[in-house]
Amino acid sequence: MIAEEYKDIAPYEDEEFARNMERLVSDPGFENAIGYVLPGTDFGQLVNQLRRITNKNDFQKQIMISILRRLEDGTTAGVTDSGMENIDASQSRLFISNHRDIVLDASFLGLVMIRRGLPAQEVALGDNLLIYDWIEHLVRLNKGIIVKRNLRLTKALEAAKQLSGYIHYCIGEKKESVWIAQREGRAKDSNDVTQESVLKMLALGGNADNIAGRLMELNITPVAISYEFDPNDYLKATEFLARRRDPEFKKSQRDDLRSMETGILKYKGKVHFSICRDINPDLAPMLESTDKVETVRHVCAVIDKAIHSNYMIYPVNYYAFDKINHTDRFAAHYSAEEAEEYDRYFNGQLDKVRLEAVSPEERQFMYDTMLNMYANPLRNKLAATGEN
Repeated sequence: MIAEEYKDIAPYEDEEFARNMERLVSDPGFENAIGYVLPGTDFGQLVNQLRRITNKNDFQKQIMISILRRLEDGTTAGVTDSGMENIDASQSRLFISNHRDIVLDASFLGLVMIRRGLPAQEVALGDNLLIYDWIEHLVRLNKGIIVKRNLRLTKALEAAKQLSGYIHYCIGEKKESVWIAQREGRAKDSNDVTQESVLKMLALGGNADNIAGRLMELNITPVAISYEFDPNDYLKATEFLARRRDPEFKKSQRDDLRSMETGILKYKGKVHFSICRDINPDLAPMLESTDKVETVRHVCAVIDKAIHSNYMIYPVNYYAFDKINHTDRFAAHYSAEEAEEYDRYFNGQLDKVRLEAVSPEERQFMYDTMLNMYANPLRNKLAATGEN
């Protein structure tokens, strides 16, 4: 049984699974979403199948994996992985990854794990994404952990302690692995840097006497996620321009929902997950340190280097790097035909922008913004591997 203090953020327990599944399938919004994401699905037949499921693991294996395979077949050129030799199946762990897609980063990681004969991990997701009740039910039926956002200072500290306590409890007591992004929200420019606040939150829980020891209890395992194409690239470029025009610009719930829909349904090309070794050997020397600031910065740097070093770099990344830097340094990695194809791709994406009165200068700004999104993984990999 999950401790009462974690009930409002933890995935639904199997004892309450059937009741909450009924709440999900009875919501008209869920039926509309299934029709949109999986057109042609016999909803009545799906509901009958869902009502026969009694626990989260069966839900993932019987339903969610089938849906993810359909999305893989329809919207990617394949989901691949490397580094599984770094996983000790007898140990639960905290996967920390860069963040590209709101929904599919953790979902495809779960697909990778199940394909390899391992259980899918629990997933930490911000409550800003729980726009409708049925989304929260689906998330918590599917091993989702709720991260409370946008709270006042006192409440934010309480929520951070609760989340940290649950993640430690999940890994140490439940023996379930967990996924969390290295930062709050996605790195819109693909310049992935671990936020110190994430590690400070994780260090609030645990039993050790210092930060390094409490983080070691989590068996932190970095994961580098590489999408060949980001279907949300033009939406991110739009947001950059909107903020350039108005520094006070804030996205709406509808913007978040559109990003979720676009990321799930549109083409992503190749998708790769690189599983790194856990960072405990890098933390051990910090066990005697009493400098909390130094420890957190050291751990951030270790995670960043692991992720940056293990990106899968695609021809489009090499092209974007050369284009934005006005060089042909990596011209051997893409053909002239591919260069023309990528230019058409970027301009085609920009044609989808819905902002009014976009000037030629603003369009160029968005074009360069998109180039930087695709160039930054290569920039960071070159720096991390000493190839600059």
